[in-house]
Amino acid sequence: MLVPLAGYLIVDHYGKNVVHIPPYLIAERVDTIVKDGKTTYDTVYHQVKDFTLTNQLGEAVRLSDAKNRILVVDFFFTSCPTICPTLTQHLKRVQDAYEKNDTLIQIISITVDPTRDTVQMLKRYADRNNVDPKNWWLLTGDKKEIYDLARHEFFVNAVEGDGGPDDFIHTEKFVVIDKDRYIRGYYNGLDTNDISRMVNDIAVLHIAKDKKKPGLLKRLFSSKQ
Repeated sequence: MLVPLAGYLIVDHYGKNVVHIPPYLIAERVDTIVKDGKTTYDTVYHQVKDFTLTNQLGEAVRLSDAKNRILVVDFFFTSCPTICPTLTQHLKRVQDAYEKNDTLIQIISITVDPTRDTVQMLKRYADRNNVDPKNWWLLTGDKKEIYDLARHEFFVNAVEGDGGPDDFIHTEKFVVIDKDRYIRGYYNGLDTNDISRMVNDIAVLHIAKDKKKPGLLKRLFSSKQ
């Protein structure tokens, strides 16, 4: 127990100067600001919009229902025989790593085959893979909406399409979204090294999320605790 605690203390104390913090991605525009005769430029980054889809329990859930959590998002389908089983297996390991702190992250797997992936199909897939609905949603809904989200909110596919019967998206990417809904990283969900990098980045985002938060030693030994 002392080894990870010592590592956390080092990151918590020195993180601002040493630890790499995942950057903001997907710049939407650059605003020009003129103040006191000086011109500066401010980059405005994309924030993922709120949306509503249906999870494996048949519940309508919104992105905003996962408030104050780091999000890990991927796109899959239950009948996929190639990359999806590996993606799901790797996400299960991520979920297991946060088993005792399951309010820190929210895993969101959105089907790209919503016609066949009904709530019942998602529930069977979830049960087969030991998916805990407390912090892992398997989502289905309208295909056009899902494909629009994949292309224009999460940016996992650069090829345009109409979300029609012949349109299809298949990607190995995991997307990490911070608590303010900014995209902070893309990771190859088939690469265990990249998964380790993702888990690392999630931990850093949790530490860096509140600069006013007191250091861990003060939180552990404060008389108010």
